[in-house]
Order: sequence, then structure tokens, then C-alpha cells
Amino acid sequence: MSVATLPAASARPLSAEWLKSWEPENATFWTQSGSRLAWRTLAITTANLTLAFAVWFLVSALVVRLPAIGFQLTTSQLFWLAAMPGLAGGTLRLVHMFLTPVYGTRKVVGYSTLSLLVPAVGWFYAVQNPATPYWILMALAFLAGLGGGNFSSFMPSTSLFFPKRMQGTALAIQAGVGNFGVSVVQFLTPWLIGFALVGGTMLGGPQELTRGDATSSVWLQNAAGIYIPFIAVLGLAALFLLKSVPVKANFREQMDIFRSRHTWAMTSLYIMTFGAFSGLAGTFPLLIKQCYGDLPGAPDPLAYAFLCPLVGSLMRVVAGPVSDRLGGAKVTHVAAIGMLACVLLVPFYTQPASMADFPYFVGAMLGLSAFAGIGNASTFKQMPMIFPPRQAGGVIGFTAAVAAYGPFLFGIMFGAAVGLFGSPNAVFYALAVFFAFNIALNWWMYARRGAATPC
Repeated sequence: MSVATLPAASARPLSAEWLKSWEPENATFWTQSGSRLAWRTLAITTANLTLAFAVWFLVSALVVRLPAIGFQLTTSQLFWLAAMPGLAGGTLRLVHMFLTPVYGTRKVVGYSTLSLLVPAVGWFYAVQNPATPYWILMALAFLAGLGGGNFSSFMPSTSLFFPKRMQGTALAIQAGVGNFGVSVVQFLTPWLIGFALVGGTMLGGPQELTRGDATSSVWLQNAAGIYIPFIAVLGLAALFLLKSVPVKANFREQMDIFRSRHTWAMTSLYIMTFGAFSGLAGTFPLLIKQCYGDLPGAPDPLAYAFLCPLVGSLMRVVAGPVSDRLGGAKVTHVAAIGMLACVLLVPFYTQPASMADFPYFVGAMLGLSAFAGIGNASTFKQMPMIFPPRQAGGVIGFTAAVAAYGPFLFGIMFGAAVGLFGSPNAVFYALAVFFAFNIALNWWMYARRGAATPC
């Protein structure tokens, strides 16, 4: 197994795609050539990751509209559709976590992005026919999880390109801007579906949308179709413009991360932060519909759906440099306490008597998303400080894989809670217990004075 500071000649011959050596901790190398290539790579992979998140959360923006255009789906089926990309994303991340040291940044980013054409084209056609069988919708929802899987190879790749002192910032920029893909798909969808994308019926005719006694024409296929050309262009750009760092390891060699207790501790912390962020972002529109949909003057869920991921993404970008300066563990501790306070506040506004409670519900959810975004950045600062570069990449990939089950688990849990108790509150109480456990875990292992592994 070669490492980044060794010349490629010490390993088996590498193609032109692989850099001959990479020494980000060498100040001279970084100033002369490393910095420029690292930031260019970050820009390209971040653009691709943004698309990946948009495709991953495409289903969450579509499901609330499907019954209104004629799809015969139960509430349980809608929650399952919203949850399925999370199941796929988490599962595929368990594969992606191994890919970068085997195949390199160029191939992994390029081909992973091009694979997003499958769910994008599939949903483009499926929503145009209300008779599309439920099993096909479920299959397409699972394939949307291809976008979720990409994170666990893209982020470890970025961690290899930057020196440790800058990894909190670099990883926060990539993940934070990438997370904007969630807001993009949820913000653009209500607008995009309101008109023919290319004029006439070239890309399919309109559907009749019914809300109460009012009807209107929508082009729901636009929500998927808009991303198809961007996927093709950015995927090809990655294949032609990216390079790969000469850190090589096979699947067996990468399994060593599971022998460290820190892998499991950081996994729990990242489940708390990103699992909550992604899970709430994926289910927020359905929660609005469930809790406030039957009230007079009920809000359009998609008019607010983008806010949680937007706030969380912004805070992730901001918290990266702060974590570099103050230390990831301290920032994670503050974020976790904030998440605990907000998650205890939400249940007060989930069974409203009127729309007067709605601003407080949204405010509590936005607070929860904001603190989760801060924790997303700070935990990714902790991992490169605890582990050497190749292992850090693997741990980042694995923790991201497990946390990516957030949309699936939240969708299932909220669906079950509503079915059993008539409200989602049981989920929020369970989250409060989990957050409290992680506050204690982070404090004991990393944040307290005298901790064995301060980071």
C-alpha cells in the first residue's frame, strides 16, 4: 500500500490519471502546485456532489404532489417512497467508502455522477403516468439513492487533497455546498413544474393538479428533467479534468478502521448530526402536511421544504473554519446541546389547534437543522485529527454511510409514530435521548479537559 508522500514508482505503475506524488503537508509543495490543484479538484467534485444531493432528495420534493395529480397512494406508501432513497443512499455509501483508494478520484467521481442519469430519466417519465405501478416508483426511489452514495467516496477524496490544518474548511465547503442540492431541488421544484420547460409538449404534456376545489396544470417531469444535462456535463468534466492522489489500498487493507473505538464513537456522533439533518430534510414536507395540512389556510409544504436543508447547509459551511480554529470536539459539543434543546421544543407544535403555531414549529425545526449543520462540519474536523490520512478517508466514508440511512429511518419512524399515536412526537423524544447520549460521549472522549484524544 502506497501513501501520498511516496512517489508512484514505489508502487505498481500508475496511469497518467494518477499523480506521481502528493505532499499536502509540505509547505513548499503546497504553495507551488498543491494548493491550486486541490482547490480545482474541490470545485469540480463539489459541483458534482451538489447534483448528487439534488437527485437523492428529488423524491422528497415529488411525493407530496403525486396524490394531487392522480396517483392512488396511501400515507404509508408516501412515507415509504420518501424513505427509500435514504435506505439506498446508506447502503451504497458502504460500497463507496472503499472506492477512492482502489479506483481513484477521477473514475469514481465521473462515473458515479453519470449514473445519476438513470433515476433522473426514470422519474422524468414515471410522473407523467398516474398508472405507473407502485413497485416501479419504489425502484426509482431506491435508484435516487445513487446520489446519496456518492458522498462516501467524494469526501474521502477531498480529505486526501488538503493538509490537516485546512481539512475542516475544505470538507465543510464541499459537504455544505453539496448539501445545498437538497435546498435546490426543494426550492426549484414548485417553480419548475409551473410551466413547459422547453415549450409545447416536446418534453411531455401537463398533468392536472387538484388542491381542494381548485385545479391547475403542472409539468411534474420538469423536476427531474432539469438535472439531466447538468449530470451529463459535470460527469464528463470529472472524467477529463480530475486527477487521483496516489494513496492505494485494497478492500482488505481498508478494514483496519473497524478495530478502532474512535470509528464507532465518530459514527454515533455523525448519525446524530447528519442523520438528523438528512432525515429531517427528507421528511419535513410530509411533516408539514401531516401536522398542518388539515387546518384552514394550510401551508404548501414545498414552499417551506427547502428551508431546513438551506439553513443546515449554510451553517455547515460557516462552521468549518470555526472548527479549524477552535477544535472540532468543542464545536460538536455546542452543536449537540443546541440540537437537544430544539428537539425537545418541536413536540409542543406538532398537534396544533390553528396556524398560529406554525411559525414556532418551523422555527424549532430550523434551529434543529442549524445546529445539525454545525455538527456536520465539526465532526468532519475531528476525524482527520484522530486518524492518519487513508484511515481518516475510510472513517469519513463509513460514518457518512451509516448516517445516510437518516432519510430512510426517519421516514419509517415518523410513519410508524403517526400510525400508532397520531403524531410524530415519539420520534422527537427518542431523538432527545440519543442526543443526550452523544453529548456525554463526545465530552468524555474528545471535549473534556484531560481527554485522551482531544480533537
